[in-house]
Amino acid sequence: MLKVYGDYNSGNCYKVKLMLHLLGLEYQWHSVDILKGEAQAPAFLAKNPNGKVPVLELEDGTCLWESNAILNFLADGSEFLPGEPRLRTQVLQWQFFEQYSHEPYIAVARFIEFYLGLPQERLEEYRKLQTRGYKALDVMEQQLGRTPYLVGEHYSIADVTLYAYTHVAHQGGFDLSAYPAITAWLERVASHPRHVTMLQ
Repeated sequence: MLKVYGDYNSGNCYKVKLMLHLLGLEYQWHSVDILKGEAQAPAFLAKNPNGKVPVLELEDGTCLWESNAILNFLADGSEFLPGEPRLRTQVLQWQFFEQYSHEPYIAVARFIEFYLGLPQERLEEYRKLQTRGYKALDVMEQQLGRTPYLVGEHYSIADVTLYAYTHVAHQGGFDLSAYPAITAWLERVASHPRHVTMLQ
């Protein structure tokens, strides 16, 4: 059986969990407490030498890491990853956008507020993250104002990738009330019959 090593509150881990549910795949969840340093333990580093969650361990013991890479592996051949080269490249485009222009701001702001409790020494950093995070939301709003999903008419791993931290952006101080297209998209994603919540 597939094994997932992760933190339930982590958006990157939630991506993998959500994808597994969308595909109807069985798995075992192994909790890793990142605040207690469990991702730096020797046993975990043997699975991912980079010391980060999530890790997907396959039946043969192979370990895959980096959440978006795992999504591509799991979705290959399914309805959630287009086969047509242009559409598949657009999926990757949004995944790279998430890693370079979205997650470093929205997820880190959430970490500072939700995980750390907004310590005084990180307030200046937190405020700077807000500016860049809203810029990423502006980009998403433009696209979702044109198409129901990030890559056209169909739900794909591009949506899974960006849903993970966008739907909890308020935990990092982001107000989505000015983003009607994003708000409608969040509801659309959550309406899938095999959807599962972050803590479910």
